[in-house]
Amino acid sequence: MDFKIGEKAVYPRQGVTEVLGVESKEIMGTMQDFYVLRVLDTNQNIYIPVAKVEQVGLREVIDDNSVGQVYDILKSRSSRSGHGNWNRRYRAYNDKLNTGSATEIAEVLRDLNNLKSDKNLSFGERKMLDTARRLLVQELSVAEALPEDKVESRIESCFG
Repeated sequence: MDFKIGEKAVYPRQGVTEVLGVESKEIMGTMQDFYVLRVLDTNQNIYIPVAKVEQVGLREVIDDNSVGQVYDILKSRSSRSGHGNWNRRYRAYNDKLNTGSATEIAEVLRDLNNLKSDKNLSFGERKMLDTARRLLVQELSVAEALPEDKVESRIESCFG
């Protein structure tokens, strides 16, 4: 997968980034090309080896079809959200966030939001809920070309 300068890309756990360029660096005596990415949320720069883009999970921002899938997931109610102990749930949700997949992140947001209406979330689950919401809002905002506050409202309406 090739990214062009100025293009937006999604990096797992970091969110939407902008491709600033490609730099060559010598690593252990071998020249390697790296994408230079700026994380939109933090302005932090990240260097990703061009040869390992798929391995690290860097991907394009979701398309219109996937946007619809994300909202469908958010509107659905998971039957498994409250099952299992908090540790097992936490690990499963963490694994989903680590994939960087918008639909997996939407499932985490939906499940934790549904669970929150049934009982108090642990500190770790609350942090995970906030992370899932932040990542999803960022990506949907870019994908739909909408301000983040509009996207947040659309997401909240899925739960109401």
